[in-house]
Amino acid sequence: MQIKFFKKVKLNAVQILALGFAIVIFTGAILLTLPVASSDGTSTNFLDSLFTSTSAVCVTGLITVDTGTHWSYFGKTVIMLLIEIGGLGFMSFATLIALLIGKKITLKERLLMQEALNASNIQGLVKLVKYVLVFTFSVQFAGALLLSTQFIPDFGLAKGIYYSVFHSISAFCNAGFDLIGNFSSLTGYADNSVIILTIGSLIVIGGLGFAVWSELYNYKASKKLSLHTKVVVSMTIFLIVVGTVLMFAFEFRNPGTMKDMSFKGKFLSSVFASVSPRTAGFNSVSTSDMTTAGKFLTIILMFIGGSPGSTAGGIKTSTAGILLMTVVSVIKGRGDTEVFKRRISKDIVYRAFAVTTIGLAIVVGVTMILSITEVGASFEYLLYEVTSAFATVGLTLGLTTKLSAIGKILIILTMYCGRVGPMTVALALTNKKSNNAIKYPEEKIMVG
Repeated sequence: MQIKFFKKVKLNAVQILALGFAIVIFTGAILLTLPVASSDGTSTNFLDSLFTSTSAVCVTGLITVDTGTHWSYFGKTVIMLLIEIGGLGFMSFATLIALLIGKKITLKERLLMQEALNASNIQGLVKLVKYVLVFTFSVQFAGALLLSTQFIPDFGLAKGIYYSVFHSISAFCNAGFDLIGNFSSLTGYADNSVIILTIGSLIVIGGLGFAVWSELYNYKASKKLSLHTKVVVSMTIFLIVVGTVLMFAFEFRNPGTMKDMSFKGKFLSSVFASVSPRTAGFNSVSTSDMTTAGKFLTIILMFIGGSPGSTAGGIKTSTAGILLMTVVSVIKGRGDTEVFKRRISKDIVYRAFAVTTIGLAIVVGVTMILSITEVGASFEYLLYEVTSAFATVGLTLGLTTKLSAIGKILIILTMYCGRVGPMTVALALTNKKSNNAIKYPEEKIMVG
């Protein structure tokens, strides 16, 4: 009877992806509970292990125990592998294994890859996965080389190389995990141009999306870019530039962050504080000491996040771009959303509004529940923490380590929803898309 039951259960692509991420998370949690995973040889409680594993697979970076001091090299390596799997997607790794052993990629697996990579069709998907893997390992290798020039003198040859590889993977996958210790992140390297610019560049590269980089790489031959790439690149540049200018204006006189820094340090920290919230989680200044304006700007940048088909989270730059241009089109009296002299279909606009609304609902709902369970925590800290979890950022004002058991579970679920994607979670909970042919009479409602 049990076998027949499981045979009758048919999962669609999004449900398989959601279940796959959950399996990877629980596997990682079990490995992290082992005594060999901690630096003192004792077993870590399952909730903290589950929290760390979820944060790694969801490439968030929120931690309840210090990564640099609590975990052994075995534990750190498990976290690093979970970050890589979570950043690239377990389907990319499954495809890599299949290619290595010479297994043929079936149609069902191609459909899963299409959903995982946000591809428009299944044509050339295996080639795209190969490109993703080669591109990822090449960029991470280059990042590790640059970081090694700074970490090897500080930590020695073996430790310096390990730290370089770990931070390169963590930055490219927009994870935000660091091994510096004592929850300090990169605050000790605020004036180090090599580390700040290398980590920042890896964050941007990982957050743009593999399809975008493929188009940019082939631009000389094709001489054209898709509308998606134009919107993603434009929004990314806009957010970095505006974020840098505003962050510099908000923080350069703040004694808790940038006041005592050199101009170079202030500039680097402003750029990094604009880049990292989308959605890496590293910080070169104390987040808890930032001005209220700086914290609020960080929340906005975290919620927007990176780009579709990338290692980043959030509602995505393209979604924010569509919403912005829809508002502009409405103000201009246009009947359609127009971007770069192209019309956006109503379905895509509706999807953008759905993603944003579901995201806001998750953030507001979890914040409201935490305001009840986390006695004494301010609304500012709670909203910051939940937005960081949903957008898989990893920045915190110091609340993560103080969360109750219920609070940790809520943040775990929020990170999972944020990584899998609001629409994916919504679709995974339904059996299939409804194709309702019935059209009801139209009637007007007053708006605004």
